[in-house]
Amino acid sequence: MSEQVSTALTYAAAGVNIEAGNQLVERIKPFAKSTSRPEVLGNLGGFGALCAIPQGYREPILVSGTDGVGTKLKLAIELNTHDTIGVDLVAMCVNDLLVSGAEPLFFLDYYASGHLNVDQAATIISGIADGCRQSGCALIGGETAELPGLYADKDYDLAGFCVGVVEKDQIITGQTIQPGDQVIGLASTGIHSNGFSLVRKVLADKDIRLDTPIQHNGQNSTLGQALLTPTQIYVSQIRNLQKTITIKGMAHITGGGITENVPRVLPQDLKAQIVLSQWQVPELFVFLAEQGLISDSEMLKTFNMGIGFVIVVAKQDVTSTLDALQTQNQQAWHIGEIHTMNRGDTAVCYV
Repeated sequence: MSEQVSTALTYAAAGVNIEAGNQLVERIKPFAKSTSRPEVLGNLGGFGALCAIPQGYREPILVSGTDGVGTKLKLAIELNTHDTIGVDLVAMCVNDLLVSGAEPLFFLDYYASGHLNVDQAATIISGIADGCRQSGCALIGGETAELPGLYADKDYDLAGFCVGVVEKDQIITGQTIQPGDQVIGLASTGIHSNGFSLVRKVLADKDIRLDTPIQHNGQNSTLGQALLTPTQIYVSQIRNLQKTITIKGMAHITGGGITENVPRVLPQDLKAQIVLSQWQVPELFVFLAEQGLISDSEMLKTFNMGIGFVIVVAKQDVTSTLDALQTQNQQAWHIGEIHTMNRGDTAVCYV
């Protein structure tokens, strides 16, 4: 009988490096600290993250949301550019909370990969911290998962979870919207983080290179750079606007575009009439539509088309709303009006 030699197995031999995870925690502690709020208790690295509700709320209601970045990650991986994808992650969560009138309070992230690259992960999480600073919420924890065999060597995934707070009698539901109210559209910075499966199909089918020159946001760019432009975070603009303007309803224009997101905040008997000529669709969207032979209706229900966030205000507040946004360097347009819905109407119509 031949002698069998056995080798003792370890977690590292199975593809999971606990020491690398510990190194990452130490690397990202300064990022988390830079986002801290007075309500945060304890430090990064514990089993649970603690955060008090801010003082000054009479009847605070917690608002929570979770989201990811989708297949925009594939472009970040292909271009080896990971410093802004974390901003996208935060934006997708905090902009959703904002729709209810909530103040973002704290954020947690989930980062998973087949093999933990500490430098890459730290770069990604630095972007998450940047997004948290922009939105005024604290990065108080997260999870780093190394999952060999589940992800390809260079692939990773991101998810985020955010909690905000709003005064109960100040929750924005859209139920006060009425005929004659006006629709204001806030400019997006680009594709944001929805529709990238269609983007990638257009690029693959037409063999379009990511270094193709293109004009984006008034500057010379490459297609890859334009596509990776991080999602706009609207928290400061909207919260400042709320100090002087009564906002009746808001919509974050994500997957489904204006066509499917605006109806989510309208009473069932109302519709939004959107005037497409009120803003110029950015060249990036025009390029994708032309290259992919994508119809206008398909573009409008897939992409934001240059409008990343929508608010509804009373008619008398339109001018002051636009002026207030302009003082914050936020481009915005008066793009439509609310009407009573008749039989056979759709919740959003374009003229």
